[in-house]
Amino acid sequence: MTKIFTFFAVFFIVYTTNSQDLLKWAADAEGNAPYIFQDPNVPEKLIGFEIDIASALAYELGLKERFVQNQWDGLIPGLYRGDYDIAMNGLEITDERKKAVNFSKPYYITHLSIVIRFESDSLRDEFDLKGMNVGALKNSQAENVLNELDGVKTRTYEGEVNAFEDLQNGRIDAVLVDFPIALYYTSINKALKIVGSEVSEVSYGIALRLEDKQLLQTINAGLDSLIITGELRKILESWNLWNHEMTEYSNDYSEYDLPAIRYDYFVASMSQDSSLESLFVRYLSFMPMVARAALMTVNISVLSMIIAIILGLFIAITKVYGPKPLSILASVFIEVIRGTPLLIQLFFIFYALPTIGIKLSPFLAAIIGLGLNYAAYEAENYRAGLFSVQKGQIEAALSLGMSRRNALRHIVLPQAFRIVLPPVTNDFISLLKDSSLVSVITLVELTKLYNQLSSTYFDYIGTGIMIAAVYLLLGLPFVKLSRSIEHRMTNDVDKKKY
Repeated sequence: MTKIFTFFAVFFIVYTTNSQDLLKWAADAEGNAPYIFQDPNVPEKLIGFEIDIASALAYELGLKERFVQNQWDGLIPGLYRGDYDIAMNGLEITDERKKAVNFSKPYYITHLSIVIRFESDSLRDEFDLKGMNVGALKNSQAENVLNELDGVKTRTYEGEVNAFEDLQNGRIDAVLVDFPIALYYTSINKALKIVGSEVSEVSYGIALRLEDKQLLQTINAGLDSLIITGELRKILESWNLWNHEMTEYSNDYSEYDLPAIRYDYFVASMSQDSSLESLFVRYLSFMPMVARAALMTVNISVLSMIIAIILGLFIAITKVYGPKPLSILASVFIEVIRGTPLLIQLFFIFYALPTIGIKLSPFLAAIIGLGLNYAAYEAENYRAGLFSVQKGQIEAALSLGMSRRNALRHIVLPQAFRIVLPPVTNDFISLLKDSSLVSVITLVELTKLYNQLSSTYFDYIGTGIMIAAVYLLLGLPFVKLSRSIEHRMTNDVDKKKY
């Protein structure tokens, strides 16, 4: 009877309230195993138990699913930008987060686990951590638990991999993380082990906008259906994540025990030999993704630099030759942009402007943000170039009957441009590397791809060298082009002298 009621409830809610046929959900593919990560054998494919739950949920609701990549820190702001309908990426249900978003009923309940080095003495519980340096993920429930313990020195990390690296290298004594992370990391790293009793219950929920009451009912009805049909248990058992908390939560005490095929697949994939031949084959499989990320990096950098060069020239001329009010405005623009972090400017353009009706696509927001930021620096380069041209030249041009505008265009600017070409080239190389910051607004460029691949394979050196080499190769042609233009302009000037 309960199954029939749930079926009709889902059917009625979907049919009557949701006119769309698409469920857009967001997560960070850097989330790592077992949440969402690159398939170790097919890097272009994303896998994870949250991928499976999202697919099952969309199917249950009769919707097509579409995955949207977003930085973990930007999942909630992106939700309110309207970029997607729901966010699901190990978001722990806490009272603080409930003030910002609605949470669905939990789709997974687990606990925190303590991880230490294999040779260390075992601990009984979290109270044995007193006097130790303990790592935890930033803004996680584990961090809150550690902060409430007396005598524990807490160190927070952006990603669990860095915490485990510090633990292995002896910089910290233990790591407190969600059990799924501990299970998967220790399964492939025998230098670490899980110890002690379970610490604090953790519930993952799907985040929705506060005003999406109807969608919240739809999602909850879909999750109910997944629990009742046993689909949620099948997914979690295949990832070796079914536990006593989920048994009690779902009231499913049945005996069937499905093989953990996805967990076994992950362990087997990560345990493959690391010979040079296998590494070469792996890096070769990265090439299509690297090519797409490199193209994104070049597109963003070139378009941003074009904006920066044109706008910077306009600002410099306004500051040097414009009327005083406009000159002051130009100075204010330069100082404000140079005096505030680029990252905050990108956040402001992408997340704050939609509140006043200006909603830019991620790509457009990226090139405008980078273009405006570098325009301030280019303006100062141009100003230095303009001042380096002797006043006597423009006075001579004026005395020969040229207008100030023509004197500026034909006498001053060509000389100033030749002088500022080297620093402009340097700025472009800097911009090429700063383009990595746009990953915070959902774009996947080279640095974001590096983070995703390295966290999937725990290979920071080989993947890092490969991505660094791509950055170097991308920058070299532009340096060569700049030198060629500079050399040509120098020759033109020398010819004019004779």
